[in-house]
Amino acid sequence: MAKKQTILSASTTTGDLTLGNYIGAINNWKPMQEEYDCFYMVADLHSLTVYQDPKALRERTLSFFAQYLACGLDPQKNVIFVQSHVPQHAELCWILNCHTPMGALNRMTQFKEKSQKTKEINNGLYTYPVLMAADILLYQANKVPVGADQKQHLELTRDLAEHFNKRFNPIFTIPESFIAKSGARIMSLQDPTKKMSKSDENPKSFISIIDSPKIIDKKIKGAVTDSDPGAIIQYDPEKKEGLANLMVIYSVLSGESFASIEKQFEGKMYGHFKVALSELVCETFKPIQEDYHKLMADPGELQNIMAKNAERAQLVAQQTLKKVYEAVGLVQI
Repeated sequence: MAKKQTILSASTTTGDLTLGNYIGAINNWKPMQEEYDCFYMVADLHSLTVYQDPKALRERTLSFFAQYLACGLDPQKNVIFVQSHVPQHAELCWILNCHTPMGALNRMTQFKEKSQKTKEINNGLYTYPVLMAADILLYQANKVPVGADQKQHLELTRDLAEHFNKRFNPIFTIPESFIAKSGARIMSLQDPTKKMSKSDENPKSFISIIDSPKIIDKKIKGAVTDSDPGAIIQYDPEKKEGLANLMVIYSVLSGESFASIEKQFEGKMYGHFKVALSELVCETFKPIQEDYHKLMADPGELQNIMAKNAERAQLVAQQTLKKVYEAVGLVQI
């Protein structure tokens, strides 16, 4: 029997996990757990590139971990872990930092964008892609689900792995991108030209997985469509960007085609469609939220699951790190 390929994916503990994260990532992770060896990480170290309130960071880390489980990720089939619980991430990051040309980091467009939004630019923000490379390479990941904004970072990971393998030994697997076939990019509810982001300063622009039904309904009803509220419901991503975004959400969650949705709402207005969409989103998130609140009500058991999965992640990560230390000449005891 052929060995399963390995997939690693993660979400940084900033903001709230959104409907966009669910459709574009987490919901696609569930079927993957049957086909691949999956490592799903709560990336708390990455969040430190900007100041975090310590109490809020701890609470959000627990919340993200609970949301992973509530969304259907099985901690028996997958390794679901918190990044800071596996010290090998920071250790490999330092080794890779010593083999990363500054010119390569200077070309990272995301650093340029993020540095314009903060007054305190730190080294962590600058070397963020190297830590991301360490995250991927530690587990010998064959595939990494990435959005368009992370493609450049994955390319850097591939370059670093190839460089290291040629200079020393062929230790690292060269990862490839894994992009979902549909629903991979959900846009902001307030600006359909931008991707829905959990870090958006405008809370009306995204729907959180743990938003209450009342809040979800309010956000969807306030979502941008177009200037003619009485226009027909038709999928047209060029002329009706806002409506098209809402139809993508409806299509992914319901499994219906755009043609089927258009027929279902023929002769009806945008308001009718938004009501139906709100009900669909709330119904989708209802069992997730029920499981989430149960998990959060028992922090002891939640941390027990964390500890067991961190141990499993460390076993795999240490195997890779040991080879790296041997290759670069570090004495191990």
